[in-house]
Amino acid sequence: MHAFELGDLAAGVRRVLCIGAHADDIEIGCGGLILRLLELNPDLEVRWVVLSAEGPRRAEALAAARHFLGDDAEKRVAIAGFRDGFLPYQGGEVKEYFEALKQKGRPDLVLTHHRGDLHQDHRLASELTWNTFRDHLILEFEIPKYDGDLGAPNCFVPLDEAHVRRKIEILLSAFPSQHARRWFEPETFRALMRLRGVECNAESGWAEAFHVRKLVLAARASGEPRWPA
Repeated sequence: MHAFELGDLAAGVRRVLCIGAHADDIEIGCGGLILRLLELNPDLEVRWVVLSAEGPRRAEALAAARHFLGDDAEKRVAIAGFRDGFLPYQGGEVKEYFEALKQKGRPDLVLTHHRGDLHQDHRLASELTWNTFRDHLILEFEIPKYDGDLGAPNCFVPLDEAHVRRKIEILLSAFPSQHARRWFEPETFRALMRLRGVECNAESGWAEAFHVRKLVLAARASGEPRWPA
């Protein structure tokens, strides 16, 4: 397994688009990566899209994003308001929403759900992300759940203990509505990051993992940016 420097990616990525089906998906799936990218590049432009956040979950989504993005989070967060659990049955409206997303700028990196996720909302989000941003670098994150659909990811981002702690702190403080769920606890999140750290032999022992479906390694001339604009 060959390792590339995350700093090389951060140096070339100026715009990141995060797409989550539900209020806590982005934080669970790629919160550690976002923390690391913002640490390496504080000027990074992050757009945060939540497809479904009904009732109190809307406020929770904004609160969580504020922990990552700061006081101007409201300017970077878009909450679509589709019905939880019914995204495939609102397919036409969701597709139109993604088409509108495409008109709001070209991201250098897109973070979204894995296409093999068994939750119907997650799966549709992944499918439409690929329909809309097929020529972009897309990392598909994973969400632990009852379905037992965790696969074998092929991209790993090592995390420091501080990133692990901060990610879990945000999840627990920002999403009180989820505390009654038996799986929504520190041990779940720590266990998955620990397992992925073992799989990539992370020096810190911690990592997040992603699925990369298509990656182009292109030669560049001297002076060109490392990653496409």
